[in-house]
Amino acid sequence: MLAHCLLNLIISIQSVDVLLQRDDEKYCFKFHRDRVYYARESLAKQASTITRKHLLSFGSSLGRFNKKGVFKLHITALDYLAPYAKYRIWVKPSAEQQFLYGQHVSKSGLAKMTEDTPQYAGVIVQNMNDLPIGFGASAKSSLQSKNTDPMTICVFHQADLGEYIRDENSIA
Repeated sequence: MLAHCLLNLIISIQSVDVLLQRDDEKYCFKFHRDRVYYARESLAKQASTITRKHLLSFGSSLGRFNKKGVFKLHITALDYLAPYAKYRIWVKPSAEQQFLYGQHVSKSGLAKMTEDTPQYAGVIVQNMNDLPIGFGASAKSSLQSKNTDPMTICVFHQADLGEYIRDENSIA
């Protein structure tokens, strides 16, 4: 239940139930060692036979809670969230590499944006080939971003595919 609320708040997906009620098998969200995992129910049941002290991880890590209790999505959640995202932005090829190095997206790097995107909404960042490369929060609404200065930040960076290389030791 906790993961349902967090995923809806952080990235506006249309329905979390789509992730849980799949055709192949039922899936669930599990909390273990400050992390939220997404796994098949059968795998979660098998993992419950191992003591918490000895269990390292199971399923896919969607994110973790920091020491202050704030939830942060990991880049590993991108493949599960991207197909169901309500708001998306596309970046120009010139801004794609900058985003993959962890920088925010400015108006000059913004190719297009989903209509009616509100300010501070969770967005999936895609390149011009419709490949999801990360996610973030919209700094400006879609209406505000049309009339802003080219150097104004339009999307705050949260995670990108470059993290697999930059943080490979701590991403799991």
